[in-house]
Amino acid sequence: EIEGNNLPVVICYPEEGQTLCTQSGAMSWMSPNIQMETNSGGGFKKMLGRLFSGDSIFMNEYTPQGGSGMIAFAASFPGSIIPFEITQGNGIIVQKSGFLAMEKGLELSLYFQKSLGSGFFGGEGFIMQKITGDGLAFVEIDGYCKEYNLSVGESIIVDTGYLAAMSETCTMDIQTVKGVKNMFFGGEGFFHTRITGPGKVYIQSMPIINTAERLIPYLPTPSNDGDGINISFGK
Repeated sequence: EIEGNNLPVVICYPEEGQTLCTQSGAMSWMSPNIQMETNSGGGFKKMLGRLFSGDSIFMNEYTPQGGSGMIAFAASFPGSIIPFEITQGNGIIVQKSGFLAMEKGLELSLYFQKSLGSGFFGGEGFIMQKITGDGLAFVEIDGYCKEYNLSVGESIIVDTGYLAAMSETCTMDIQTVKGVKNMFFGGEGFFHTRITGPGKVYIQSMPIINTAERLIPYLPTPSNDGDGINISFGK
């Protein structure tokens, strides 16, 4: 069950012996019969991969004992929680820190952009996350989520940071904004991200990085007048 509108939480009811996996600190509440076990989630290589992709190093596994249980995972930012039915050959690629929870048996791994240009200028960074296997996974989306189903060769242009997830069958590249005036005065930056099908694309309306940049002028900043540290505000 996904509740909470734009402050979402997903409430799961695993059967006895069924295990859900998540990053450290993602559990919000659970029934008393849920047993937690923390592990490396696949060894040192997987731990290092999660570190680079923005998640916690360790993974937590939650399994009900003596019957079915209840466990909830809340989003870390206002937005949406999207469930994905992952099957073989139908994996999903998500933004850094987009992974919330999944059934045990699915694999969470690093996804490197094939193009260095896409990685450094595409807005999602060189490293993303990839979820593969068979089972149910939950992904965090910043703000409202708009879904598009692209046919073979069909493309969509996305502004920096707005790509939340895409099917593993999609390809991603960048294109330069045309025109010097557009680049310097258009307010959209120098590059746009181009996603080409076939597959689904999930676009978010409020990337957390954009929100953080808007909040910076209003955050308190330390200032030193010689007598100690004082707090001043941007605006």
